[in-house]
Amino acid sequence: MYYVSTRNKQDRCTAAQAIARGLAADGGLMTPEVFPKLSPNGLNTMRDMSYQQRAVFIMNSYLDDFTSFELSTYASKAYGGNKFDAKEVAPVRQVDPSTYCLELWHGPTCAFKDMALQMLPHLLTASLKKNQESKTVCILVATSGDTGKAALEGFRDVDRTRILVFYPKDGVSAIQELQMNTQEGGNVGVCSVVGNFDDAQTGVKKLFSDEILREQLAEREVFLSSANSINWGRVLPQIVYYVSAYCDLLRDEKIQKGDPINVCVPTGNFGNILAAYYAKEMGVPIHKLICASNSNNVLTDFIRTGQYDRNRTFYNTMSPSMDILISSNLERMLFALCEHDDSQVREYMSQLNATGMYKVGPNIQTKLSKIFAAGYCDDAQTQKVIGRMWKEHSYLIDPHTAVAFDVLDQYRQESGDATPTVVVSTASPFKFCDSVLGALGVTELAEGTAILDQLSELTGVPVPAPLAALKNKNVRFQNTVSKEHMVDKVLEMLS
Repeated sequence: MYYVSTRNKQDRCTAAQAIARGLAADGGLMTPEVFPKLSPNGLNTMRDMSYQQRAVFIMNSYLDDFTSFELSTYASKAYGGNKFDAKEVAPVRQVDPSTYCLELWHGPTCAFKDMALQMLPHLLTASLKKNQESKTVCILVATSGDTGKAALEGFRDVDRTRILVFYPKDGVSAIQELQMNTQEGGNVGVCSVVGNFDDAQTGVKKLFSDEILREQLAEREVFLSSANSINWGRVLPQIVYYVSAYCDLLRDEKIQKGDPINVCVPTGNFGNILAAYYAKEMGVPIHKLICASNSNNVLTDFIRTGQYDRNRTFYNTMSPSMDILISSNLERMLFALCEHDDSQVREYMSQLNATGMYKVGPNIQTKLSKIFAAGYCDDAQTQKVIGRMWKEHSYLIDPHTAVAFDVLDQYRQESGDATPTVVVSTASPFKFCDSVLGALGVTELAEGTAILDQLSELTGVPVPAPLAALKNKNVRFQNTVSKEHMVDKVLEMLS
């Protein structure tokens, strides 16, 4: 299987090359030329498999330059060895007769990014060997909160890699920031950026296209790659958990073979819900993809109107991982909707860069509306949902998951669609203790890591071990730069 740039179909490469590069030279995103289809009995075949076995089954069809033995080894290392505190890795919990929650936060950093970023280091280091690459890879990451810690943990002390994470100053939760700034490892770096996530993400993309920087790094035997979801090696492992969730519902006889489900995903950069779309393309009977946004509702407006417009007020919300106005992975979705017309994608991206907006034609808008529904939820409503879920179901959720539950309620009321729905839960509530405690009526909050115990004592829910361990860690990183000086931080780290 070959991978092509969304902006130039002539730029073709193997899976190993696509994963190592991270981003196409023209700024496009590497995407499969064709998507494999599950066999008619594929879902039944996987119903009694472990999560690790399902990962190999799915990823094998995309990675024909990797052997099944290699992928089995990587899956065992990524998802085994007590790295996840749930045997199922990504368990599906029933909330009510027609609603299920796919819990993706049982990994080492308590967020869904672990599902991909425990696998990506194995794929990337193997790709370097397959490409006979002798240089060291410097992985640049822009994070709105969870990707940073998950990438740091995944690549910590991995041979021939350096990793530098940029996050928006004052734009992540206190626990998220502490997770990153206490990160251990000799090859890691962390730096906050003045501005919001879009500033950090745009800054990282500019570094990839900086010819002078590329030459300077080449002299040092270093090249750049990415652990953001612009890298295909990040998106691919995310497809697995949607297939796995359907197989779990089959296995537990909650649905029958061929029954449709809906999937509701809280998303900012569009990577998580894009993976659900790819699972649908492979043959998983997903009826509707419900895109849930917070007050930064650029995706809601796009799905409803076909116009993408980032020229709007940016809000810092209690669901910071979704505080994004430039949704990078939407470019891959456009590529699919345009039937791989790279010239059309280039035009949209050019308009976005020049004016901050673009509008798709009626044909694409029709396709979009058929596949997706969308809604958004502000902070006040988010808090109400957290409180209601705890009161009615004794189920503790984080703000991002609350956004998804609220948007699902909106969709059901508007559409009357009673299809069984999987809500994607993206982070542990303990990563956002202040917001969750506020939603449960607490007005006086403990300071520092003591807030973890405060939430646990109130609810009886234990603090996840990786977050409890923060109490004894020293802060290593306290640097802040402007987006114009991010390049200096890269060169400093590699000096």
